[in-house]
Amino acid sequence: MKGNISSKGARIYHMPGTKWYSRTKISERYGERWFCSEADARNAGWRRAR
Repeated sequence: MKGNISSKGARIYHMPGTKWYSRTKISERYGERWFCSEADARNAGWRRAR
C-alpha cells in the first residue's frame, strides 16, 4: 500500500487496484511511505482513500 500526504496534510493510504493507486507517487522526503498491510497503515494513523 502507498501512503501519501494530501495538499491539506491528510495522511491517506491507497490499496492496490483502487482508482488512484497507480498514479500515486511516494516521496519519502515529505513523509510519505509504503505499508505492508492495511492494519499497519491504520495503526500508524493513516486513513483509507475514499
